[in-house]
Order: sequence, then C-alpha cells, then structure tokens
Amino acid sequence: MALRTILNKRDEALSKVCRPVEKFDEKLWILLDDMIETLKKADGAGLAAPQVGILRRAVIIDVGEGLYELINPEIIEKSGSQRDVEGCLSCPGEWGYVTRAQKVKFKAQDRNGNWYEKEVEGLFARCVQHECDHLEGKLFVSLVEEFVDVEEEKL
Repeated sequence: MALRTILNKRDEALSKVCRPVEKFDEKLWILLDDMIETLKKADGAGLAAPQVGILRRAVIIDVGEGLYELINPEIIEKSGSQRDVEGCLSCPGEWGYVTRAQKVKFKAQDRNGNWYEKEVEGLFARCVQHECDHLEGKLFVSLVEEFVDVEEEKL
C-alpha cells in the first residue's frame, strides 16, 4: 500500500466524468488499498478515485460504520432532506452548508465485481452523495448555500 497525492480543486481531473470500472483485478485492488491508506492518513470520511488522479468510478467511505468500497455506484433512491456543513479533502479549509437527501439507497460493486445494495442515512448518505458527485466531475463547493468559518463555529 502507498499514500496517494490528493488533488486540489484546481486540478482539471476533478471536473471530468469518470469511466466505469471494467476490470476487477490486482490493479484495482492496489488502487483501493492505496485509497484506504490515503483516506485514513487524511482523516477523511470518503475518497473518490478522481481525487487521486484516477478517472474511474471507485469510492472509499468510512464514517465509523466500517469501511465500504463502492465500485460503479449508482444512487437508486433518495428521500428526506438534511442541511449540514460539508468539507472536502480536495478543498482544504473550505466548509459550507449543503442540502442533500437524508436517506439514499445505492447499488455498487465490491472489489471482486459482485453487486450489492445498501440503504443508508445521515452522514453516510451525505458521504455517498458527495463522493458520487466526484465521479460526475462535481465538487461540493458548487452546491454550497453558505460558506462558514469552521474555527469560528467552534467558539
């Protein structure tokens, strides 16, 4: 495993739509393992492959409910609404309120190509939506309703 460099929001790769993963091989497994290590080191909740310069539909999420790998994820249902502060590893120091669905149901493949479905809510649902946006070339800053100074919020 190796740490990968997380791209900054100014990098063109983050505005590109990612291609589906078609080969579930050692190259993919190395990418996923590297993304896991990179996410842990960065102390984030999620990381999408384009954030490390790979334009493929692969996401890692860990919001305290165990580590999830979402390959070729598709959100198939959304319900409810939640408004909360988001940040992004590709936009260090930027935080803002974003409204997203409270619950989502998604389908994705695991590292071996097996399809699964999962229904999640709250922070997990927010993270799935945020990371899937990365796969479409969209950064959270384009959805921010109001930017906030996180240091000020802690006072």
